[in-house]
Amino acid sequence: MVLRRLTSVALLPWLDCLSLAAWGGLLLLYWLRGDLNLLIHPAYQALTVFTAIAFLGMAIARGWQLKSQRPFPQASHSALLPRRLSIGLLLLVAVAGFVIPPRVFANDLARDRDLADLTGYSRSRPQAFRSSQRPEERTITDWVRTLNVYPEPSAYVGQRVNVTGFAMHPPELPSNYLLVARFTLTCCAADAYPLGLPVRLPAGDRQSYPVDQWLSVQGVMQAETVAGKKQVVIAARQVQPISPPSNPYDS
Repeated sequence: MVLRRLTSVALLPWLDCLSLAAWGGLLLLYWLRGDLNLLIHPAYQALTVFTAIAFLGMAIARGWQLKSQRPFPQASHSALLPRRLSIGLLLLVAVAGFVIPPRVFANDLARDRDLADLTGYSRSRPQAFRSSQRPEERTITDWVRTLNVYPEPSAYVGQRVNVTGFAMHPPELPSNYLLVARFTLTCCAADAYPLGLPVRLPAGDRQSYPVDQWLSVQGVMQAETVAGKKQVVIAARQVQPISPPSNPYDS
């Protein structure tokens, strides 16, 4: 038992090294595959790649130190978990990251929100927001931010709309309406939240556009009373199914 314990203790530094290498390799793999778009805001992706390279460099330095049996500086600190358990959890999560690919947020994380939450009408009003974009260049997030500042629907009647997002079928909307939505990121996937715009379909009902199907919607803004509330609605002229984009988030 004593020999087994000594062997286990001797392996812990190598497991430290392995966990650093695993996390560095995982982050680099996500970057090379384009999966960082699903997890991190583009503004922070360069920092994430730098962190991955730093992890790999630390793993190489630690492995060289262990192999050459050179002393390694040890910092004293308190830990919430035993060292073996914490290293094991780090390795387990890294291995899971290699096996389970990141998944795009979609309807299943947005369907419990009220329509007012998704369209931004229930959010606090920012003090100022200026968009230099033409209406047809606005994303869903741009539209919702604009509506938060000046929520009078009639002010936007006739403005052209060209947006992409995934389909939702809120029960408050009639069958010839759907919601085109996207998640928006502030920093990372942990703070993602959905925003959307109601769409009046040019023909048929929304069952022709399954939930979570990505759509390109072109049309003009109209002011209509929907779900008992006057709000802007995209009067769609063209609704086309599209493939999910490489970056599914608005920012």
